[in-house]
Amino acid sequence: MGLHRFRPAPSGRMGTLWTLAPIRQAVLLEFGCMGHMLYAHSALNRVGVHQGSCKLYSTHIDEADISLGGTERFARAVADIVTRDNPPVIFVLPSSVPEMIGTDLPAICEELQPDYPDTLLLPFGCGGFNMGQHRGVQEALLTLARSLPVDAPPTEVPTFNIIGSCADLFRFHADAGEILRLMEGAFGMKPLCIMTSDTTVGQLQQMGGAHINLVLRQEGVPAAMHLEERFGTPYLSARPYGIRGTRAWLDRVAELLHVPLDRSFADGQAAEIRRLTAPAAGVFQHAVQTRRDEMHLSAGGHADVVKGIVSFGCGELSFPKGACWCDSPEMAEEELPCLAEDQWTQCVAEQKKGLLMASGEALEWAGRNGELQIANPDVKWRLNPYESPLVGFRGAANLATLWVNEVLGGRQD
Repeated sequence: MGLHRFRPAPSGRMGTLWTLAPIRQAVLLEFGCMGHMLYAHSALNRVGVHQGSCKLYSTHIDEADISLGGTERFARAVADIVTRDNPPVIFVLPSSVPEMIGTDLPAICEELQPDYPDTLLLPFGCGGFNMGQHRGVQEALLTLARSLPVDAPPTEVPTFNIIGSCADLFRFHADAGEILRLMEGAFGMKPLCIMTSDTTVGQLQQMGGAHINLVLRQEGVPAAMHLEERFGTPYLSARPYGIRGTRAWLDRVAELLHVPLDRSFADGQAAEIRRLTAPAAGVFQHAVQTRRDEMHLSAGGHADVVKGIVSFGCGELSFPKGACWCDSPEMAEEELPCLAEDQWTQCVAEQKKGLLMASGEALEWAGRNGELQIANPDVKWRLNPYESPLVGFRGAANLATLWVNEVLGGRQD
């Protein structure tokens, strides 16, 4: 393993864990080493996955289990969990050691399943070193969509699902909350399932009754495609950023739903945010004209987040575009490369002027404003799920506020 100045890129196992951990009524059992779930529980608390979410257990494995391929601990753990918690589903999470020695968890679950007719044993993959965080998120979302929803007709009153609101994204609670507000105001619609940051096993089972799936990240598209094939549910894969961007997102939702948009709400919200941010827009225009080299907007993080924020800042507000990068090679594009640690540190070091939005870790290392964080790894605890969002109309107001304070930096011009 190479040396890292910062936290290494998360594994697929971590992506799976971040996706599953918020789901209430479920239990997660890792066939892995003692202590894994102790550290995971603390880390999840830091990012805002609180008590009452998925219960986390680990089997513990020792040298004999590894050398002889023993799985008795796993069977005993399942029996104890069913007796203690009687959950409707046990998510089975692999870890790197069993994955490397070839332990076949799906086969073990299939063998044990007849003994527990009231509890589904649902195994997940991506436990090895060959898959990254985003692949783990994608596979977990797809496995949930394939395994848990039951046959159900569309709800009488139109409803929607959110797919891809997971604990690895910065401000995932706040962004999901803004989506709920927009859908309630523009269409009078309530959610069936917020997959997975605020949901239960029961809500996941009812996903097939929704009238539309709103996919907030690329990793959720395979799950949405499966639900479309099985239930005929259309989906929209996009994150709404900015004023024009959010208005266009609402129009696309209306087209897919074949229902009218409440234009008084949408236009009224857009007008209000333009009014609130008008003073900042004037500051930005003046600053770009007088000190353009200090106004470049640079960003690094999840590809969908970076592209959305840059589209608002450089499209609607006319900031010059600076260096931009994403954290996944599978999502990289010509204009949005995936940068390794030595590359993004050099990139950040070169951005001595302008607006820089990145992970909390990167901003702290660079001595830049931590309020401009848009990605993890974080350096703070995030206990408050009601922070200002980055998406939607209110996200536009929040971003404009962050940027105007950074541009002025104590100046009064």
